[in-house]
Amino acid sequence: MTFRVDIIVPVFNESENFKSLYNNLKQYVKSDWRLLVVYDFDKDTTVAPAIAISMTDPRVVLVKNESRGVLQALSTGFRCATTEAVLELMADDPVEIVQKIDEMVDIFYKQHATVVVASRYMKGGGHNGGPYLKGFLSRMAGLSLYWVVGLPTHDATYNTRLYRKSFLDSLSFESKKGFEIALEITLKAYFNGEKIVEVPVIWTEREIGTSKFKLLSWLPGYIRWYFYAIYNHFNPFSRKKSLKA
Repeated sequence: MTFRVDIIVPVFNESENFKSLYNNLKQYVKSDWRLLVVYDFDKDTTVAPAIAISMTDPRVVLVKNESRGVLQALSTGFRCATTEAVLELMADDPVEIVQKIDEMVDIFYKQHATVVVASRYMKGGGHNGGPYLKGFLSRMAGLSLYWVVGLPTHDATYNTRLYRKSFLDSLSFESKKGFEIALEITLKAYFNGEKIVEVPVIWTEREIGTSKFKLLSWLPGYIRWYFYAIYNHFNPFSRKKSLKA
């Protein structure tokens, strides 16, 4: 049996990385996949090669962001997804991540998971390259939430993860900007008693272009969700209420 998955990729001038990502998907992913390329502007350098590929491969679908920015792009992609398995993927994710997609999809369907996390910090995972401070904060956030709160993943902040569409549709997103939305979704799934599974991955800093991750700008959002986790862990009466906010 072949499982279906919609892959959401927010892009901003990722022409070279996108071509590589598409080729890796075509080569390594055996699941029945559809790639939703969410972009802000028609002049984005990703649009032309994506259109060219979509003309020969109908699995590639361009989706114009309903607003602006990565948070809105992800929200738009989630709404446009039509399968129960929805994978958030980055255009600069290395081939080692793409090679894990089938395993994540298989776990999602066979274990009836709501969130499947690509985890850099569990046994068998790895984090190579990138700014030291970003990596340090990411690792400490993930491990502390794992040990203190009991969040069933060692990696709270990596955005490549698989979600259940029906659960996404039940949420009112509170994140304001950036990739913090992945942490929000995962924490709300946890406090709602949903099943979360992690899969070890080896992540390596991109070779082409520069990362769109804005640490200083987005850090307050991550801190907010970190304390949300602590608060809800030690105040169980607030859990169900917090999911509806």
